[in-house]
Amino acid sequence: MSNYPALKKDLEHKMDVSIDHAKKEFSGLRTGRASTSLLENVMVDAYGSKMPLNQVGSVSVPEPRLLSVSVWDKGLAKSVEKAIREANLGLNPMADGTLIRVPIPPLTAERRAELTKVAHKYAEHARVAIRNVRRDGNEALKKMEKDGIISQDDHRKFADEIQKMTDEYVGKVDNALKVKEAEITQV
Repeated sequence: MSNYPALKKDLEHKMDVSIDHAKKEFSGLRTGRASTSLLENVMVDAYGSKMPLNQVGSVSVPEPRLLSVSVWDKGLAKSVEKAIREANLGLNPMADGTLIRVPIPPLTAERRAELTKVAHKYAEHARVAIRNVRRDGNEALKKMEKDGIISQDDHRKFADEIQKMTDEYVGKVDNALKVKEAEITQV
C-alpha cells in the first residue's frame, strides 16, 4: 500500500505553518489599537548584536492607544527607543529612564491604504508557499507512481485531494486577510 496518508499529513502540516506565518505577519500590522505584537519584529542593537525587543525588555498595553516597554538594562534604553523609531512603524517613542512609552497615533486614510497593501502582500506570500507545498506533493505522487507504489488512478485521485486541500488553505488565507483588512479599515 502507498504511504499517501503520511504524505498528506506532511502537506497539511506545511500548509498550516504557512497559515500561521501569515497570521503572525498580519499581527505585526498596526490597526490603530495598541497591541504587543506590534513590536514583535523590532530588533535592538544590544551587546554587540541585533536582538529581538522581547529579549531586552517587556512590552505591555496600559491603555488602548499606548504601549509601554520596560527595558531590563538601563544602558539599552536609548537603543530600544532608536530601534522602535527606526522600525518603520510610524511610532514615536518617549523614554523615561528604563520605561519607554510608545503612543499609538490614529491611522490616516493614506496609512490605512498602505497597510492594506502590505497585508495583501503577506497574503500572497502565504498563497505562494501553499502552492509550493502542493507542487512538492504532486512531485512526490509522480515519484510514487513511477516507482510502482501507487497506480495511475490513485495518482489522479490523490492529486485531486491535494488540489482540494490547497484550495481550502488558500481560502483560509483569504479569510484571514478579510479579517485583517476589516481591522485596518475600521475607524
